[in-house]
Amino acid sequence: MTRILLLTSALILTACKGVEAPPSASILDVPRIAKTPAPKTGMVAAANPLATEAGLKILREGGSAVDAAIAVQATLGLVEPQSSGLGGGAFMVLYDPKTAKVWAYDGREEAPAAATATMFQDTVTGRPRNYFQRIGSGQATGTPGAIVMLHKAHQDYGQMEWGAQLDSSIALAEEGFTVSPRMAGLVERMGAYILKDDPAARDYFFTEDGTPIPEGFLRDNKPYAETLRAIAKNPRALLEGDIAKDIVAAVQNEPFPGTLTLADMATYQPRKAEALCTTYRGHAVCGAQPPASGGVAVQSILGTLETFDMAAAGNTAAGWHLFSEASFLAYADRDKYVADPKFVDVPVREMLDKDYLKTRAALISTDTVNTNVSAGDPVAFARGKDATPDNPGTSHFTVVDKTGLTVSMTTTVESAFGSQRMVRGFMLNNQLTDFSSLDKDADGVLIANRVAPRKRPRSSMSPHIVFAPNGDFLFTTGSPGGNSIIAYTAKSIVGLIDWNLSPQEAIELPNVIARNGSLRLEAQNLRDAETDELDRGAGAREFGMDEATVSALESMGHDVRRSGGEISGLHIIYRQSDGTLIGGADPRREGTAKTQ
Repeated sequence: MTRILLLTSALILTACKGVEAPPSASILDVPRIAKTPAPKTGMVAAANPLATEAGLKILREGGSAVDAAIAVQATLGLVEPQSSGLGGGAFMVLYDPKTAKVWAYDGREEAPAAATATMFQDTVTGRPRNYFQRIGSGQATGTPGAIVMLHKAHQDYGQMEWGAQLDSSIALAEEGFTVSPRMAGLVERMGAYILKDDPAARDYFFTEDGTPIPEGFLRDNKPYAETLRAIAKNPRALLEGDIAKDIVAAVQNEPFPGTLTLADMATYQPRKAEALCTTYRGHAVCGAQPPASGGVAVQSILGTLETFDMAAAGNTAAGWHLFSEASFLAYADRDKYVADPKFVDVPVREMLDKDYLKTRAALISTDTVNTNVSAGDPVAFARGKDATPDNPGTSHFTVVDKTGLTVSMTTTVESAFGSQRMVRGFMLNNQLTDFSSLDKDADGVLIANRVAPRKRPRSSMSPHIVFAPNGDFLFTTGSPGGNSIIAYTAKSIVGLIDWNLSPQEAIELPNVIARNGSLRLEAQNLRDAETDELDRGAGAREFGMDEATVSALESMGHDVRRSGGEISGLHIIYRQSDGTLIGGADPRREGTAKTQ
């Protein structure tokens, strides 16, 4: 592994380069990315079989991984509108094997110019309004960025003419698709709340007698097809013209009308930067840049664990204890410091400094819980205690094409069915509820992730691409799941690197989320009503930790919250030493992983 001496903390973190650094004693391994030979074939792993097939069709027709990603995104928005869609946002990490570069694309939604720091607070009490008042409000919707982000990536890496990638989704919307168990279950669940309040959503998701559309229902969506045709002609069709006008009109409806305008939409631009890359046991680990917090937090967990022999600890109480303790510390730092870097100084380099993470690791005992977890102080920044809610409605997919071009993308409308408002066949996001619902903490200190005009809310999305110690592409990973995404994704990396598991085995490890003092984990032979309702009929089988391991964690002092199941949706593509690709799809959802 190549090394380089870095003299100041400002240079601690190195962007991914395809240049081999000279060997030297170092406080940090510089991520090495190589020009990996092309794989034997392409591959797609996505959260719905129809979306997987749409991506594969594009690969078979000669399209690139980005072309396939456009097709997957368009299909997901049709067949799993509860999780993602045209009206949402995304983060994408892309590996270019020709240049050995890794890029991070940011299609995160943006607050309107008239947004205020207190807009989610009750005007009388100053406390946050209740959950459904926030997510179902017009104020919750930010400028959607997923499609224009994909267009930006297409300008860089597309092989097909823009628009051709949407043909399959247009046909599927016209002809109809079979409603999946997960979609049907979530329509039933959300129908008990506010999904019916929007006339367009009510007409689409419910039958004439008002009952939710059932599993197996043939559901067409001709307005969605027309929207896709408009996007095929103009990739900014959601941000200008008649569709944009309809979005603004829907957002400005009661209750709690939003302030989004056509001017806000017209000024929106996706961002592109070099990916956030650090090392873990000689592997380069590359994720998205802030306002995505997943890159920072996942890599913080890994950097803290690097002090310990996780291979020796294994998939045991000892290993999960270390994983949990590192998670507590990483979440605390993430909550305090990460927000949109255009508005707040985010000390990314300092948070991922190897020496700093060693000081965090020193707080961990191998057999007892640290009962006084708090954010560290990598820099002298005053940050208020975070008050950002958790909203777990998202999807993750990944694509590798025959040249080795690789995409790892997490996409979302935020909560299940976003803001519960439908326009022209697609759901609008409620991403602005990813801001802190309070602007100041109890001590009056400003919170980093507070609302501000034209600011992008912090996200937990954690798409990652990981490279072997020789620099070759090794695997992709990422998941949906609200702020639990960070733990789900970090778990998969530990499973693949430290515990030598296959992609499917790493996905099927118990999900363990350690944040804010409690340890929530999947326990065997336990189902809870909420999870059953979320995943009813989705084909998920029981996953979880055996009771002996759970009890051992409790004996160490962990405040264990047993979960009957987590709603992760990990998708992984892994390159074997012979150049063949194998994949994994999370059985907790409905995904598939297939080669070209």
